Amino acid sequence: MSASQSAARRTVLKGAAALAGAAGAGLTLAACSTEASGAAGSPAVPGEPVELGAATDVPVGGAKLYREQKLVVSCSAEGQYKAFTAQCTHAGCILDKIVEGQGNCPCHGSRFDVSTGKVLRGPAADPLSPVPVKAEGGKLIAG
Repeated sequence: MSASQSAARRTVLKGAAALAGAAGAGLTLAACSTEASGAAGSPAVPGEPVELGAATDVPVGGAKLYREQKLVVSCSAEGQYKAFTAQCTHAGCILDKIVEGQGNCPCHGSRFDVSTGKVLRGPAADPLSPVPVKAEGGKLIAG
């Protein structure tokens, strides 16, 4: 192989590596965007009432994450419920778990107080959006 063919081959390989890296970066960014979370730039507040299940599923003094509905519900005292979107206000990812009263965002590590929606650790700067919730006939209804 001549020196000019070798140089041309290196140029092609470098270009292919750069293209693959750019594509990978694009996928990473898409995973963190609100579009990827189905949010289209707005909080995941239900447009219509959503039945979440039995009110007893949320323990008094605790909270429950409803990932599919993108909601988190806490219960400070018997019959007193608060609900918030489970969509991180930083990049739109959905919280993945609750540990010691804190909702965790798996994308960048933001933490939220699930009883108030308040940011406990960034990069998120804004609290979780409140969602109306009520217990009706032993079931929780949000939205």
